[in-house]
Amino acid sequence: LITVVDVFIVYLVEYFNIFFFTDPKCADKPVFTPPRLVVKYGDPTSATCSVLHISDVFGLDNSVGDFTINRTTILWTVEKITEWDTSAICYYINAAKDLCCTSLPVTVHKPPDSVSISFRNHSGPLLEGHQYTLQCEVHNVAPVQNLTVTFYRGQTVLGQLQSNNTEKKPVTEIFTLSINTRKEDDGVQYWCEAKLKLGPEGPQPPPVVTSEKFSATVNSTPAPETTPSTSSTPTPSFSMCFMLLLFSLV
Repeated sequence: LITVVDVFIVYLVEYFNIFFFTDPKCADKPVFTPPRLVVKYGDPTSATCSVLHISDVFGLDNSVGDFTINRTTILWTVEKITEWDTSAICYYINAAKDLCCTSLPVTVHKPPDSVSISFRNHSGPLLEGHQYTLQCEVHNVAPVQNLTVTFYRGQTVLGQLQSNNTEKKPVTEIFTLSINTRKEDDGVQYWCEAKLKLGPEGPQPPPVVTSEKFSATVNSTPAPETTPSTSSTPTPSFSMCFMLLLFSLV
């Protein structure tokens, strides 16, 4: 029979997500199949939770979707994922009156709307031997912490960057990389790509969005200006002119 205590525990789990009530001695915790969900925003999804023993208190705390119970199995289904922070917790009370819980990690993702590349605070030709900052702007992507941005010069990888932003909703983020210019890079194309790496449960291959490519003009550094040299021909002095004049009169 379900006791008042059992009902109270279920209330805590369903409405407050009290994970720390779980007894660490609970060996037979609920098992989700698959153990992790990676879902594109707007897509349907489902998962199954199973327990080893039939329990009077057995359920699912879910933020979205519906679930059905069949003896020791719960089927959770969502027709359309429209929440970025989605979760599901499967729980039951075993024979020893321990509350056993398992949380299902759910990652909701969205590829970038667009990716663009440019030089920060600079336009026009570049000068050889100078440092410039490339910036790759990734628009409206989620989750950004799973994003890897790669900068290219031609087919050469200049660097890879990742975000520390843990926001689950779509964001726009700018990634920057400093480079030094060389004369042989004149006319070479610069570009960047944004790749969502969502693990083995995610789409394979990972979603990739690439920026347009642009060619950079690299001019040689101008040679330093030199001061015009003074003629080495000596200027006749007054005494020399006087001697020449005197000699001509003799």
